[in-house]
Amino acid sequence: MIRIATISDRNLLNTLFSEFYASDAVLHPIPQTYHDAALEELFSVSSRQRAYLLEDGETPVGYALLSEKFSHEAGGTELWLEELYLREAARGKGFGSAFFRFLLETAKKEGIARIRLEVEPENIRAAALYAKLGFQPLSYNQMAWSPEETV
Repeated sequence: MIRIATISDRNLLNTLFSEFYASDAVLHPIPQTYHDAALEELFSVSSRQRAYLLEDGETPVGYALLSEKFSHEAGGTELWLEELYLREAARGKGFGSAFFRFLLETAKKEGIARIRLEVEPENIRAAALYAKLGFQPLSYNQMAWSPEETV
């Protein structure tokens, strides 16, 4: 089952965030304060984020975190798939494909112009899934700026 996360899922999401950021799918771990800030934003009234929980019956098996923004280049609203995490025991069992079917159907209903995501080059299984679903590489070399990393 896929459902929108609610404020009552805050502790569960915090646990899942911690698991994800301790995994090989990310470049580096992040401080707990970043998880706290993400949860504050997610459940704020004006948030442009959404989180979905993926469940096998009553058992949580993962989550997806999305951010919404307007994209001039795409000509409308763009969803950025910030994170998709499946617990090890749930991988390869169709949960990722089910989430993407749900996401693409939701995007069509909402008139979303584009969905973007990123994947580490080493994450071959995820990249293969995304390609199978019609996602194509963008030739952008992403860059980032953070005040704490400024020289």
